[in-house]
Amino acid sequence: MEFVAAEKPICSAKGCRADATWVVAWNNPKIHTPERRKTWLACEEHRASLSGFLNVRGMLKEVVVLSDWDFDAAR
Repeated sequence: MEFVAAEKPICSAKGCRADATWVVAWNNPKIHTPERRKTWLACEEHRASLSGFLNVRGMLKEVVVLSDWDFDAAR
């Protein structure tokens, strides 16, 4: 399956409509296998809060610049 990008990816933070520039990769170890990656997109303003939310819960895996993220490898 080929990933088709939206015209402009937007931030996943509630109520935010800013362009996303970061991928916040995570998984919930209680329900996902270790290699599984879920993703949230973040603008510069929300990168720290979204990644911090996941980090304190032990779910943050990595934060990557959107243009460097390999969506095919994350499946």
